[in-house]
Amino acid sequence: MNEQEQISESFRAGYVTIIGEPNVGKSTLMNALLHQKISIVTSKPQTTRHRILGILSTTGYQMIFLDTPGIIKPRYMLQEVMMQFASAAIQDADLLFFMIDASSPGSSESGLLADEAFKRLEGLRKPVYLVVNKVDLVEKQSLLPVIDFYSKKFPFREIFPISALKQDGTGDLVASAVRVLPEHPPYYPLDIVSEQNQRFFVSEIIREKIFLKTLEEIPYSTTVDIIDFKEREAGKWFVSADIYVERDSQKGILIGKKGAMLKEIGLLARREIEKFLEHPVYLELHVKVRENWRGDKTWLARLGYKTE
Repeated sequence: MNEQEQISESFRAGYVTIIGEPNVGKSTLMNALLHQKISIVTSKPQTTRHRILGILSTTGYQMIFLDTPGIIKPRYMLQEVMMQFASAAIQDADLLFFMIDASSPGSSESGLLADEAFKRLEGLRKPVYLVVNKVDLVEKQSLLPVIDFYSKKFPFREIFPISALKQDGTGDLVASAVRVLPEHPPYYPLDIVSEQNQRFFVSEIIREKIFLKTLEEIPYSTTVDIIDFKEREAGKWFVSADIYVERDSQKGILIGKKGAMLKEIGLLARREIEKFLEHPVYLELHVKVRENWRGDKTWLARLGYKTE
């Protein structure tokens, strides 16, 4: 039986964009909904830089999730590009999940309104769900004022208190979202979970380990460029990556004393890359300095951050 014969006559397909301020759990939610890791996750804000696409398919529907960078006021060109990614994902959406953190629901003086992200809802003519994440971290009675506040500020189609980390409430969220999607044939083959290639995910794994192991400005001044990716039938696959920082001092910190920091990052990355590729990997990392790469339009484009 081919794929076309398997899908139902009333098949639904559409794009669901997840937006919110940094660190509300957008990437954790998408990974939970897909039941596998697509977006890298750390405790640091602005870990997600690209628009990450993840595909959840059954014989009855295909839900295409767009995980976006946390909404911020951009301070340099890289962040401007990140906000362009977020804006494009909002425009592409059939349904939006507006996500807040129940344990820290906003940044305004009221302590409730996620200002920068909330502005993106102005004038929207699309269904929007309010997704209140991390409810496992708060008392139930403290959720009521938050939900009441947001429900009066915007006509949300539905409101879902969830814990993305514990996958509590995520099944109801998906079931409701399916009913909102338009009847449409699948946009992608039913057996794929993303349109990004292996090189992209490998670079993201390396960048995640840098975020996890370094402090202060280092992770934000760093990007990863895969320069060699050789698949081999037998033996280890070969991956070579350049890690760019903006200053010599950052390079020294990232390499560490006698190369210890870079070795630890490489070890953690290699283990996860091997799990992802399901193949042994030889990983080679080089740290290079490219001053102000985050503000250089040409270099941003070269590194995959294409500006409008």
